[in-house]
Amino acid sequence: MTESITPPQVGQPFPAFTLPDAQGRAHSLSDYAGQYVVLYVYPKDDTPGCTKEACDFRDNATLKAHGAAILGVSADDAGSHASFAEKYSLPFPLLSDDGAVFLRSVGSYGTKNMYGKVTEGIKRQTFLIAPDGTLVKSWLAVKVDGHADHVAAAIEKHRAQENA
Repeated sequence: MTESITPPQVGQPFPAFTLPDAQGRAHSLSDYAGQYVVLYVYPKDDTPGCTKEACDFRDNATLKAHGAAILGVSADDAGSHASFAEKYSLPFPLLSDDGAVFLRSVGSYGTKNMYGKVTEGIKRQTFLIAPDGTLVKSWLAVKVDGHADHVAAAIEKHRAQENA
């Protein structure tokens, strides 16, 4: 099993990344400066939990109202992402991390326990990044039901603190 990596810490700059989307266009964190970024990590395209999560992010009106950039990332290839995004009309980029290099660097790949079975793979996690590039909140063991609402609420809370 892989060694445990400490995930990014709240209040610290989120690690820079550049990853391709389904069309091969590179996306970097710096491309989204000035807006909230919801970087959600998911195990596999077109599986039940990942589909529900993607569709919840797609449909969340509060996230849209806040103008948050939503980026999904997994180790799936561009063809898989393109098919998944088209099938469910996902309006946000799905990024490919071939070999899970970036995912390993932020602690989103490693040992996990699913239904009592210890395996190695991608962990379902979400990182909320502020317009200035710092980490606002992380969810390191995401439960899909209601998750998009929790992320939207965290943006509202952060905005209220910033404006206080």
